[in-house]
Amino acid sequence: MNRALFSMTMGLTMLAMTHTAHAADLALERYFSGKTQATGSFSAINGVRREFTVALTGRWNGKVLTLREDFHYSDGERDTKTWRFTKTGKGRYTGTREDVVGSTNVVIEGKVARFNYVVDLGTPAKPNRVHFYDRMELQADGSLVNTALVTKFLFPVARSKVVFSR
Repeated sequence: MNRALFSMTMGLTMLAMTHTAHAADLALERYFSGKTQATGSFSAINGVRREFTVALTGRWNGKVLTLREDFHYSDGERDTKTWRFTKTGKGRYTGTREDVVGSTNVVIEGKVARFNYVVDLGTPAKPNRVHFYDRMELQADGSLVNTALVTKFLFPVARSKVVFSR
């Protein structure tokens, strides 16, 4: 009888631990629904460095996360971008944004999301397309750290780091 009770207790403990681990996994709609804020920086190889804060507002309708990002740069410039992430499966999304060429596929494994996309930083008269390789990792303290490598013609040209908090 003691062995049966021990086995049942261990089984329930393992089930609870598995559920807890999955509950802590990253889900874009769970993390970004409502209000979120962030601080970040962008550093290019030409010496340009920009620091910024972002106020984010996320709305989840059961299929699409609409994520409005209101940027305020340290030099006074302001900008607004809006991501639309469509959930395509467990830990899978496609995303679009007004300055992204085409779309991106987001893949989440546990606490880490990876995605890459092309952004046109130029003007219609003079395009300047760069490729972002993003990695977002959910931290134990609840913050979400996004690091990105930016390339042009396969050469690294910049790095970005953004720390999100709820």
